[in-house]
Amino acid sequence: MNKWKVIAIIVCLLIIGYIGFTYFQIKQVANEKPPKNVPYLIILGAKVKGDQMSKALYERAKAGLVYLQQNPNTKAIVTGGQGPDEKISEAEAVRRFFVDHGIDAKRILIEDRSVTTYENIKFAKKLYGIKEAVIVSNDFHLFRSIKLSEDQGIKAYPLAAKTPKVVKAKLYAREYLAILKWRVTGK
Repeated sequence: MNKWKVIAIIVCLLIIGYIGFTYFQIKQVANEKPPKNVPYLIILGAKVKGDQMSKALYERAKAGLVYLQQNPNTKAIVTGGQGPDEKISEAEAVRRFFVDHGIDAKRILIEDRSVTTYENIKFAKKLYGIKEAVIVSNDFHLFRSIKLSEDQGIKAYPLAAKTPKVVKAKLYAREYLAILKWRVTGK
């Protein structure tokens, strides 16, 4: 076997190992259940199409709604800015959903400038002085989201929303790269 074949096999094994290890971490965090009555619930932003939530954001909003209904003293922080092709911010879309489903508007805090997960958490913490929060996102996204929260000094608990099947493979592939970036840059 020549040197290049050996190198190619080693690289393939490293990639497979990274994917397997990362998948295990993603699933482990997604299966955790948050405690009751945590002071804040942060719903991470995701794409809005016009003024309608994407399927991923809708699943996050549904999971957050259940927690808010079961924990009436918890305040929600809805996050996410407005992209050039969005009529409203991601935060506004989730705020409307909560109000439409009976959550008192006084319990909903808004962070609507962020464009990344790192910024969702950083700006929410800066605006509201968060020390402890439940982080709501789709299952594939929670591992990195919790780590980013902890890096910012927030005691964070995951609350997993379903990942829509139609985008699951694409989002997992993207997340493996985002986790690698986080491991290298911290963002």
